[in-house]
Amino acid sequence: MAIVVEIDVLLAKRGMSVGEFAEAVGISPANIAVLKNGRAKAVRFTTLDAICRTLDCQPGEILRWVPDAK
Repeated sequence: MAIVVEIDVLLAKRGMSVGEFAEAVGISPANIAVLKNGRAKAVRFTTLDAICRTLDCQPGEILRWVPDAK
C-alpha cells in the first residue's frame, strides 16, 4: 500500500512555489520535500488543515491511495 501526496500538481495549478507554500502552511521547505517525495510516515491533521486552507482544496485532492503491485 502506498499513499501518494499530490502537492506538486496543486502547486503547479496555483502557480505557487514550494517556498511560498511552506511559508503559508507554516512548515519548512524540507518537510514539504519529505511529503512530496513520499517519505512522510504521518501528517498531523493541523498540517493537513493548513495545506487544504492554503491550496483551497479537499484532503482527497492531496492524498491518493495506490494498491500494492501483486
